[in-house]
Amino acid sequence: MDTVFIAGLEVDTVIGAYDWERTIRQCLQLDLWLGWDNRPAAEDDDLSKALDYASVSARIQAFASESQFILVETFAERLVALLMSEFSIPWVRLRLTKPGAVPAARGGVGVEIERGCR
Repeated sequence: MDTVFIAGLEVDTVIGAYDWERTIRQCLQLDLWLGWDNRPAAEDDDLSKALDYASVSARIQAFASESQFILVETFAERLVALLMSEFSIPWVRLRLTKPGAVPAARGGVGVEIERGCR
């Protein structure tokens, strides 16, 4: 299984448990590893057989702009399920960082999940 990756994708969304967080949009940083067999696309140099990371990134942006979750865990689970379903991706690992949620955590805080089979 090959891997297509999207690193450092920033999305704005409504996320958080505190009342003040429900009134603003916050930036999340996403790193994704997407399982995909790249051989068919490479064989014919055919984009239609590739996992189009531009399309995946655009869908993630749309999902984030429409979402309003309390938990980053919920955001992560729903996003991964959507990507696997809409793009027929067999395996996804997502690292979601919420910068600034804990000021002393310089690298941010968040979750990392892995779903599907490699």
